[in-house]
Amino acid sequence: MKKILILHTGGTIAMEEDQDTGFVKPQGNNPLLKFIPPSNEIDLLVEDVFHLPSPHMTPKEMLVLQQLIHSKIQQDNIDGVVITHGTDTLEETAYFLDLTVRSNIPVVVTGAMRSSNELGSDGLYNFLSAVKVASSAEAKGKGVLVVLNDEIHCATNVTKTHTSNVATFQSPQYGPIGLVTKRGVVFHQAILHRESYRVENVTKNVLLLKAYAGMDGTLLTAIEALPVDGLVIEALGQGNLPPKTVPAIQRLIGKGVPVVLVSRCFNGIVQDVYSYEGGGKQLKEMGAIFTNGLSGQKARIKLLVALEVSQNTNHIQNMFQN
Repeated sequence: MKKILILHTGGTIAMEEDQDTGFVKPQGNNPLLKFIPPSNEIDLLVEDVFHLPSPHMTPKEMLVLQQLIHSKIQQDNIDGVVITHGTDTLEETAYFLDLTVRSNIPVVVTGAMRSSNELGSDGLYNFLSAVKVASSAEAKGKGVLVVLNDEIHCATNVTKTHTSNVATFQSPQYGPIGLVTKRGVVFHQAILHRESYRVENVTKNVLLLKAYAGMDGTLLTAIEALPVDGLVIEALGQGNLPPKTVPAIQRLIGKGVPVVLVSRCFNGIVQDVYSYEGGGKQLKEMGAIFTNGLSGQKARIKLLVALEVSQNTNHIQNMFQN
């Protein structure tokens, strides 16, 4: 019999709609606690860890989940993990765990776009699909997976693409790596590279900015006065910024603050191609760190992890090349 650890954290999957007002909010009990697996070959070890809306999640809660998983692996010899989570920050929690859980057992994160008593509720179905994947031998060694709407995505690539559609989670450029069917779990893509870091605390302050036409150095100058440990900027195109931002970025890098660039486009990667004031070539020569296809929110998670591992800029830069 396979032991699957269930960690409930809250979110829409654990909420109900008020039939009079239509507002969705947390209730006293998580409706998924009543779930019984449709197979006598699966034993669920259930913990109601948090009851938080997804915007209330922080890296500290993510670290609690990571520590719980490691503890249960040692104590209970579990075969897989399912985490239920609100969808707004689900991809960030999944990616944090992907970077910090040091195990090959399947870890699956799922959620819902419709609360438990809404017409067409998808929570229980997604939960059942996640349990199937966490119980699958083929899911081992693939890192943290995100399962919703019959699709399996890897934590590195998946992102929420629609505010309310049940098919909101997609992996731009790559697509899902597998499917959940009535008869089982099917993978059709392989994960070629995994990275894992030993992290016991999350103590750094990393900010995220989005570039726009006509952006100047005002926000960056304000950031200079803050106790900031790192900065991620969603740059334009392939990694370019308006010229008036350059002096402040140069000062931040000069003070030893890692500045990581991603693209505000959701397809493609940043590259040091353009050679003009604020172009990627100039920014990279100044010491800006270019990512390899991460979104802004995930680059921030990775920089939080990287700064716990090392303070060496070259080491951090190498981590972002993976």
